[in-house]
Amino acid sequence: MYVSKTNIRVRYAETDKMGYVYYGNYPAYFEVGRAEAMRELGLTYRQMENKGVMMPIASMSLKYIKPAYYDDLLTVKTIVRDFPSSRMHFYYEVYNDKDEILTKGETILAFVNIETRKPCPAPDWFLDALKQQWEPDTA
Repeated sequence: MYVSKTNIRVRYAETDKMGYVYYGNYPAYFEVGRAEAMRELGLTYRQMENKGVMMPIASMSLKYIKPAYYDDLLTVKTIVRDFPSSRMHFYYEVYNDKDEILTKGETILAFVNIETRKPCPAPDWFLDALKQQWEPDTA
C-alpha cells in the first residue's frame, strides 16, 4: 500500500453561495493529491509524458460526507491499495483540520502510450519507483 498526504487551504473563490466548497472542486483536490503523491515517488506527470506514457482518467466517483468551508486547511489522503497493471486505482479521503472526514473518492487512471493512444502496461520504471515506497497493508 502507498499513502500520501497533501494539505490544501480552501480559497474563497472555491466556495459557493452557501459558504461550502463547491462540489466540483473536489476532483481538482484529488488531482493535487495524486500529482503530489507521484512527486513523492520521484516522478511527475510531465516526466511520464516525456517518457511516452500518459494517464487519463477512466472513471471517478465521489461521496460527500460533510462540507468544507473557506480558509479550512484540508488534508487530501491519496491511497494506492493495489499494484497497477494497465490501470491504476487511487482512493482519496479529504479531512478538515479537526480530522473529520469530509469526502471520499476514487479514480481509475489508464496507462496509455502517447504515440499509439492505446492502453499499455504500467512501465517498469514506474513500478520500480512505487515498489520503493510500498508498505505492507496493516489494516
